[in-house]
Amino acid sequence: MILCYFDAFSGMSGDMTVGALLDAGAPADQVFDALRALGTGAQFSVEKTRRGGIAASKFHVMTDGADHKHRHLSHILEIIGRAPISERAKLAASSIFSRLGEAEARVHGIDIEKVHFHEVGAVDSICDIVGACVALDLLGVEDVFVSAVNVGSGTVKTEHGILPVPAPATAALLEGKRIYARGPEMELTTPTGAAIASTLASGFGPLPAMRITAIGYGAGDRDFKDHANVLRVLIGEKTAAREATLVSVIEANIDDSSPQVLGYAIERLMEAGALDASLSPLQMKKNRPGSLLRVIARPEDQEKLAQMIFAETSTLGLRIYSADRRVEERKIVEADTPYGKVRIKVSGHGGFAPEYEDCRAIAMRTGTPLPLVIAAANKHT
Repeated sequence: MILCYFDAFSGMSGDMTVGALLDAGAPADQVFDALRALGTGAQFSVEKTRRGGIAASKFHVMTDGADHKHRHLSHILEIIGRAPISERAKLAASSIFSRLGEAEARVHGIDIEKVHFHEVGAVDSICDIVGACVALDLLGVEDVFVSAVNVGSGTVKTEHGILPVPAPATAALLEGKRIYARGPEMELTTPTGAAIASTLASGFGPLPAMRITAIGYGAGDRDFKDHANVLRVLIGEKTAAREATLVSVIEANIDDSSPQVLGYAIERLMEAGALDASLSPLQMKKNRPGSLLRVIARPEDQEKLAQMIFAETSTLGLRIYSADRRVEERKIVEADTPYGKVRIKVSGHGGFAPEYEDCRAIAMRTGTPLPLVIAAANKHT
């Protein structure tokens, strides 16, 4: 599987996205032919430049300015629908504009078909989105991931006047995603860039496990003194680690809950979707013995599990922080033992371990000591 990872440490815009993909090896002539087929009359070029000492590609869309009119979503979808590009690229581009329309409608409190695409509906933005989708298709990308996104800060001038950064549509598109602000007080991530990221990305966070085959840098409009104003893209093949994800770690030091209560809390947390939950002995302040409760959770489950900890234990406070998680690829096989079938977890490098619950169930059913069942499973793997 071919993966694409956008490293948005200086934000993300439509032209930066296309520039990065062209820099990574997407054939410019084929991308430009596809964009010319949209029939907008625009011309295209890619310029080799530098940002903060890094060589990058700047994608340009040249128009005469006459076609920068307002458009409705249905008009834009018609333009994409009749373009002679792959169905995959059409679907991706249409999905991005539909998501953008939903965000604009939500921000302005109107029906989606009443949304006027002004800044994002201009010819250059249509070409940015279609160009990005065509380039991804030409590179054979099958899955997209995005880093935490630097959105910038301060204010931005729009047709609706001066608005805070991130602009309302950008904020709506990135709701629930990892964002931050660093660098100059200006807009670093545009609605177009946010729409591309939020529509195409399977996840936001650390770099997935991959073998890099190509790297590209898309240049932003400005050249900052303090950091390179580029969007980096890494293209590569998925490697053996099946999971390379961001997790939330929730911790609490507890010295006044009984072992029964803590054991029950662990059971409830695992049933509610925790990836792992554990207790470790502690010597706490005032020389009191206690326990460290640690829960590993998916970010989307963080608040639910935190509230469960408050409800099921006596703690009054939690520590929550993010961590990277790597899990070796594994598969499940069955081993026939004298006592019955046991599932075996087999890792990518050949290691294996019998499934405890299977061994436990056999031991309980047959009256066989658990160590004998585990040994038999290991022997017959």
